[in-house]
Amino acid sequence: MSTAPGDRRRPSAARGRRGAGLPGWLVPAVVLALIVASSQVFFEAWQRAWLVFAGVAFVCLVLVVQEIEPRVPIRYRGLYGKVLALGFPLLLLTMWEWLSTSGVLNARWFPPPSQIAVALWELTVTYDRFNRTSLIGRPWLVPERLASEGWAGVAALARESHVWATLSRVAFGFVLGATPGVVIGMVMGLNRTVRMMLDATMSAFYVLPKIAIFPILMLVFANPFGEGPKIAVVAISAFFLVAISTMAGVQGIDKVYLEAGRNFGANRWQMFRHVILPAALPIVFSGLRLALGTALIVIVAVEFVRADRGVGFLIFYNWQVLVTPRMYAALVVVMALGVLLTTILQWIERRVMPWRRSPEG
Repeated sequence: MSTAPGDRRRPSAARGRRGAGLPGWLVPAVVLALIVASSQVFFEAWQRAWLVFAGVAFVCLVLVVQEIEPRVPIRYRGLYGKVLALGFPLLLLTMWEWLSTSGVLNARWFPPPSQIAVALWELTVTYDRFNRTSLIGRPWLVPERLASEGWAGVAALARESHVWATLSRVAFGFVLGATPGVVIGMVMGLNRTVRMMLDATMSAFYVLPKIAIFPILMLVFANPFGEGPKIAVVAISAFFLVAISTMAGVQGIDKVYLEAGRNFGANRWQMFRHVILPAALPIVFSGLRLALGTALIVIVAVEFVRADRGVGFLIFYNWQVLVTPRMYAALVVVMALGVLLTTILQWIERRVMPWRRSPEG
């Protein structure tokens, strides 16, 4: 028996409408979320098990987002990913704000994000007369100081900055450690004899906590309380990570590239310049990123122990006086510095390795 074309299309259209609808499990998930919410309202048990409820809500949120994503038009996928990447941290901050203000979390130890934002603003615009420091060095005073005291006044503003103190220590230490690290790593990767001689020693020093050698560095330098020991411990931390990653990058080069270079008659310098170095650079920059993060971690720890300015000092000082919103604000500054330094290194990486750029730029 024949079927009219309209009848043949009707079942497929119905199936398309069913496929475009919401999945069958979504309604029970929403009901479960409402039950969780109502249990938080009507029962006191949620105050002791709020983390379990948050986990259940997170699972439900992930399932809903997974169902929504395939239905987003292709031209909006990029925007959808950005909204998701920014929306989830905002959701976490909102939840943190609600837990702190409702008394579930102790606001003394876990202040709400709104208080942390206010504390960050206060740190930025105020000058600590007791410690003679400020967060970013009061840049709005630069024109006045430049007119009245010259560049010496501008330098004095920079010296009072916690951010500048930490950034300068990380920058100098990172450059001093990463530069010989790349050189030694290249030599170890290319020369088997040098690698056999240094590999065990490098492995032993690499696992040594770098903060543990800070007292030794204080004995070595003429001024144990100056900038020398702080920069040196950062340099040592960066050196081993960069050297080991560079050595691994050179050893991991595909033999086909080396054979191709030899077949084209390249000499040693040409092999290094056009084959070995470009092939090892991705791993080298991965090691540089790890070393940069480690340098920031180490300098914050050192500033806990021995510093009168720096973001690490700011964290530890506000912990000592129990001003927890400012302590959390300083932690936010550390995260911002990490993002800033990583962005700068990625910018350098794109310039050094233009062949790895995406088509979008």
